[in-house]
Amino acid sequence: MKRIVTIQDISCVGKCSLTVALPIISAMGVEASIIPTAVLSTHTMFKNFTCKDLTDQIKPITAHWKSEGIDFGAIYTGYLGSFEQIDLMKELFDEFRTEDTIVFVDPAMADNGKLYAAFDEAFAKHMATLCAKADIIVPNITEAAYMTGMEYKTVYDEAYVKELLQKLAALGAKISILTGVSFEEGKTGVMGYDRMKDEYFYYSHERLNVSYHGTGDVFSSTCIGAMMNGLNWKEAVQVAADYTKECIRVTLEDPAEPWYGVNFEQAIPYLLKQLGKM
Repeated sequence: MKRIVTIQDISCVGKCSLTVALPIISAMGVEASIIPTAVLSTHTMFKNFTCKDLTDQIKPITAHWKSEGIDFGAIYTGYLGSFEQIDLMKELFDEFRTEDTIVFVDPAMADNGKLYAAFDEAFAKHMATLCAKADIIVPNITEAAYMTGMEYKTVYDEAYVKELLQKLAALGAKISILTGVSFEEGKTGVMGYDRMKDEYFYYSHERLNVSYHGTGDVFSSTCIGAMMNGLNWKEAVQVAADYTKECIRVTLEDPAEPWYGVNFEQAIPYLLKQLGKM
């Protein structure tokens, strides 16, 4: 069985980060190891949440793993809360990367044209240095704009997206994947660029006109889980995009329609069926 280590925060209640990554990766038949960078009582969409930073635990955990000879087929980072955590991830990549390891970075720090409250432009530039050490990066358009210094646009064309991808590739990652790309009304999708092959790829599907917290984490976790199942990055992107859409669809059909995340658990049978088709 292949093993992924994913490094991000964990919310005791709230469907995002490790609370999403751990069950999705496990359901896909891949061992999911974790390093929680912080423990929150709920995710940050709730009021009055508690948060315990765990930066000081990262090095002791990885040192123990090294002493036990533990290795990983993929290293997947999500939300990181500080410059120090970014630097620790660079060290972790160097320590655990082998020729066969996939280093997958989701630079979760911004959306809808704005950085998250805890971050500034200097943080975005520092995140770009982590992306430089990755094999695959999966920013949204906002994150890509901040890391590359390009203007953020809500109305754009294919030339703009390709330029963003080229600038992301120049950071150093082999494959850059932009999420939330839409070239026509009623559709949303993902566009990627393989720097080694100078090759673009675009996949789109119906856009459901609603937004939920944590869908980016659903996408990223599914994408790297699919790759650990032997899919290439283009196939993995399609599985991840379709599953994320299905998670949104089943949540919309829930009479309670929870505001704090998607019902990804109900859609896991759909994910496994799609995985088997590829």
